[in-house]
Amino acid sequence: MNYDKLLALSGELGCHLLLSGAEIYRVEESVRYLLGAYGVETGEVFAIPNCIIVSLTAPEGRVLTWVRRVPGHDTDISKMEDLNALCRRLCANPPELDEAAGLLDRVVRDRPQPGLLLRLSAYFLITSVFCLFFGGTAADALCGGLCGLTVGLLLPLLSRLGANLFFRAMVGGLSCGVTAAVLTALGLGEHLDLILTGAIMTQAPGLVVTNCMRDLMAGDVMSSLVKLSEGLLTGAGIALGTGVALGLARTLWGGL
Repeated sequence: MNYDKLLALSGELGCHLLLSGAEIYRVEESVRYLLGAYGVETGEVFAIPNCIIVSLTAPEGRVLTWVRRVPGHDTDISKMEDLNALCRRLCANPPELDEAAGLLDRVVRDRPQPGLLLRLSAYFLITSVFCLFFGGTAADALCGGLCGLTVGLLLPLLSRLGANLFFRAMVGGLSCGVTAAVLTALGLGEHLDLILTGAIMTQAPGLVVTNCMRDLMAGDVMSSLVKLSEGLLTGAGIALGTGVALGLARTLWGGL
């Protein structure tokens, strides 16, 4: 048994589960089950949203540790399900380590990515529906959808440039506010507040706060605090960007 390869395999599985947005308990259990399937009884794993540490003791007494810092990530339920299925498959009938690593690499690599048109359509639809949900008119929904298109174009660009979470949230809120104010000033939108409320919902950290409470109830307090901080930081960035946009709009166009 090559324990270095086993450690790398289990660590990579846990890392990709974290990148897919999996719960902390799911990540740690999956890694422990995989180590146990290959006969390791001394495996330990510690995970928080931005870091995972896996350790085991080889039969000769050698202690091996694998550490990986996990970058910022979104939630990909489909990828999470595929990784869970792979973990169950490996635990039920453990193959050779090289084969298992190849299977993991295939699950991670061979994933269709949504195109720009599909992504922008989703932003437009979500923001439009939220505008209607909060009581806006059809014109407000159209303006909200246009604000969503602005966010959908800006955020991926900022991510590729390496912008941090707070800056992305602030620019997203600023773009929503400016776009909504301009459309309202032009007479296309009727209710600026409803347009803006629907538009920023694509950035609202609702899932992050939900995961925070879920981890807290599961006893993963450190993970919960990390996600709470992320949610507060995102909310603060949206509020700052939106406030600047509204202040600028009132200065230019008066009583919007």
